[in-house]
Amino acid sequence: MEKIIELYPTVPLQELFGKFDENIMVMHDQLDVEIFSVNNNLVIRGEPDMVEAAEFVLDRIQKLIAGGEAIDLQKLEYTIMMATSLKKEDTDFESIAITSTTKGKIIKPKTRGQAAYIKAIMNNTLTFGIGPAGTGKTYLAVAMAARAYKKKEIDRIIITRPAIEAGEKLGFLPGDLQDKVDPYLRPVFDALSDIFGYESMNRMREKGIIEVAPLAYMRGRTLDNSFIILDEAQNTSKDQMKMFLTRFGFESKVVVNGDITQIDLPRGRMSGLIHASLILKNLKDVAIVEFSRDDVVRHSLVKRILERYEQ
Repeated sequence: MEKIIELYPTVPLQELFGKFDENIMVMHDQLDVEIFSVNNNLVIRGEPDMVEAAEFVLDRIQKLIAGGEAIDLQKLEYTIMMATSLKKEDTDFESIAITSTTKGKIIKPKTRGQAAYIKAIMNNTLTFGIGPAGTGKTYLAVAMAARAYKKKEIDRIIITRPAIEAGEKLGFLPGDLQDKVDPYLRPVFDALSDIFGYESMNRMREKGIIEVAPLAYMRGRTLDNSFIILDEAQNTSKDQMKMFLTRFGFESKVVVNGDITQIDLPRGRMSGLIHASLILKNLKDVAIVEFSRDDVVRHSLVKRILERYEQ
């Protein structure tokens, strides 16, 4: 099959094709198509399904370039993955804008699973995000918290996780509580800094607008008007999870993230995340979103490694 599509007038051909035509070579290798330019058009040749996928990829890449974004191998591979795994009607999530970074970049879901996760958080008080590392659970949860704060829907962002590597006993670690907890929450701080800016994030922490603490410090509290994120929830016990899930108060949102394939609890001890996802299934105002390896948005090798471990 051969298809001819129009080249965007504002998109330089060299930028679309990549240095030494590397973008076209990647598409040839992964989609088994031939792509070349004729006048102001692009010609795609290959099997019908792959030609359609290549058309989607080229159209999406041109839109990104026209919008001022640089195309690297990672973005190209994301787009190829979307083209081969999603139906056309499933690509509407591209229009979902969560918030923006300090550099003006719009944060939005990149996969169907991420879109389902974002919609679940928007529409439910309690959302579970369960899936492998690299699916964007933490970053998107923080982005949604930032969105809620910017829209004045909440007053505080509270982030916690079980310090299982330290046995939930942090006393032997050097420094004050913040020094002890911060290393465990580095991905969260990176996301907050990306969205609010490093100095602004630190000011918000000083004012108590952003609060981080180990899970044990949540006991006995009621958290109103807050966006609360529990990360690495696979390492909670059933009792810890019950304690956490009874902390939030009025006008709060709760997101619980974890990867049930990376549980560090002692053998024979049931994960609170697994237990909660079973007993709270189908409960009103609770959403459980399961990510798959198709939602991994890290290096393409990470996805292939996950595939091998799942065999």
